[in-house]
Amino acid sequence: DQYASWLATQSSFVQNWLSSQNFQAQAKNYTLLPNNEGIAQQVLAIVAEDEPYGIAHLPTLLPKQNYHRCESSTAALSADNLFLGWGLGAYRFDRYADKKAAAQLISEQVSAEAQALLRESLLVRTLINTPTEHMGPDELEAAVSDSAKEFSAEFSCVKGDDLLTENFPTIHAVGRASHRAPRLLRLDWGDTKNPHIVICGKGVCFDTGGLDMKNATGMRNMKKDMGGAAHALALARLIMSQNLPIRLSLLIPAVENAIAGNAFRPGEVIKTRQGISVEIDNTDAEGRLVLADTLCLAGEMKPELILDYATLTGAARVALGPDLPVLFSNRDALAETYLQSGIQQHDPLWRLPLYQPYISYLKSNIADLANSGSSTMAGCINAALFLQCFVPKTIDWVHVDVYSWNDSDRPGKPAGGEAQGLRAALAWLKIKYSK
Repeated sequence: DQYASWLATQSSFVQNWLSSQNFQAQAKNYTLLPNNEGIAQQVLAIVAEDEPYGIAHLPTLLPKQNYHRCESSTAALSADNLFLGWGLGAYRFDRYADKKAAAQLISEQVSAEAQALLRESLLVRTLINTPTEHMGPDELEAAVSDSAKEFSAEFSCVKGDDLLTENFPTIHAVGRASHRAPRLLRLDWGDTKNPHIVICGKGVCFDTGGLDMKNATGMRNMKKDMGGAAHALALARLIMSQNLPIRLSLLIPAVENAIAGNAFRPGEVIKTRQGISVEIDNTDAEGRLVLADTLCLAGEMKPELILDYATLTGAARVALGPDLPVLFSNRDALAETYLQSGIQQHDPLWRLPLYQPYISYLKSNIADLANSGSSTMAGCINAALFLQCFVPKTIDWVHVDVYSWNDSDRPGKPAGGEAQGLRAALAWLKIKYSK
């Protein structure tokens, strides 16, 4: 809507140049503006609103040079959104192959928060994109431990058979068949006088499905099954880097759901840390198992809020597709604030209900609960209801079932690992815990 007034102030040369190209003021349109010698001097880009993805296509399409933001009264993008959009669009995972060079943005007047958001969003992508060979439980532990050192936080780990000694039976059961020991990672940070929140993240570094093995298509991208852990770690790092007035605990069960002679079996019954007995209906419903003991520990800490992220169900993708993480919460006001933050940050989520009658789908004839059931109905709701059994009713709780993946290349969203709902989460927590 600024284009006509901007064009009127330009030289006849620029006006004629744009007219000769039949340039239209439509979102995502862009062109190079030459000087009088025919050398490209500026980029003219049209955006619909002040949001990052409006220019995310430019880093890979523009000539590979350095660019600066033009400080004019008609500049439609804030410096922060230009920086975020450019960084999200320029990202390529290059650990195993040469990275195709992208045009470079010289960042000026960018806030520390925007820099942190981009840094942690790209961390999520890189953690997820890294194959399990180089991102197993050991490497995930190192990522959390290194973050603890970086932000002067406390780190601890319960590993292998110590999980049984310390009463984390479901984490041990899911991960015991791997040659890499299962473990529970913990980070603690912040002033004890501040409100306490616990962030949990599903860290299944690879999911074969266990003895209920996935087919080849279903298993192909299961390196991303630790996407919940990647989100949880990135959000924890954002909280610490922005020094929010929060006492933070981060819990990540890091396992590999592998197949071996000691793999947990369908029909077995596991007594959880909570004391609830769970019959294993399907070994491919393992994420909710490792989170069960994790959420129980979170509840024992008696925090103000428990927040968990997990690549939990394919049913969530069937319901809402790849771009919308599913949000569940036991508090309406809490969910609404998170959703609104998502809209404002152009980082959307969508809420589904914790419809209690569906818990009947998880009925067991020999245990308190089954981890899955024969019905394909309401799969992501059933999984959320299972998790809710391990969260004290008195504690605010938000569960995000996140895809953590882009199936194809789109501007600002390259194929592979993706951070979803992360910018929304930081904005929401800033509102909830403002100084």
